[in-house]
Amino acid sequence: MGLLDFASNLGKKLFGNEDEAPTKIKSLIEEDNPGIEGLDVAVKDGVVSLSGTAESAEALEKAVLMAGNVQGVSEVNIDGVQAPAAQQKVEYYEIQSGDTLSAIAKKYLGNAMDYPKIFEANREVIKDPDLIYPGQKIRIPLS
Repeated sequence: MGLLDFASNLGKKLFGNEDEAPTKIKSLIEEDNPGIEGLDVAVKDGVVSLSGTAESAEALEKAVLMAGNVQGVSEVNIDGVQAPAAQQKVEYYEIQSGDTLSAIAKKYLGNAMDYPKIFEANREVIKDPDLIYPGQKIRIPLS
C-alpha cells in the first residue's frame, strides 16, 4: 500500500520513459540519501515500489516524498521497506497555488517565522524555500 498518492502530471521531470525510471529515482534518492540502506526501486504503471532499510520513520517519509514528487509517479509503495515506528507526529500537505512556506508555517505551526522548520524537515524535497510548486507534497512536523 502506498504511503501517499501523488499527481502524476506534476513534479520534477526526471525520466523520459518508465524503463529508465527506477535508475533515475534511485539516483535522486541516493544523491541526498535521507537514511535508507540497501535501497532498491521498481516502477510499474506509475507506481514506485521502494525496498531497503530506513534508519528512521523520517528517513522513509523523505524517501517517499522524493520519489513521489517526480512527474509520472502516481503512488509510492513502501511494503518492502523496514523502518522503525514514527517518533514524531507528521502531517502531509500538498502545495497550492499562491502558497509560501511562511503561510504554511503560520497555518500549521502558528508562526510564519517558523518556516525554516518546514524547510529543514523537507530539505531533500525542497532545495530552495522560495521555489515550491503546486501539487508538491511536503511533510510538516507537528511535535
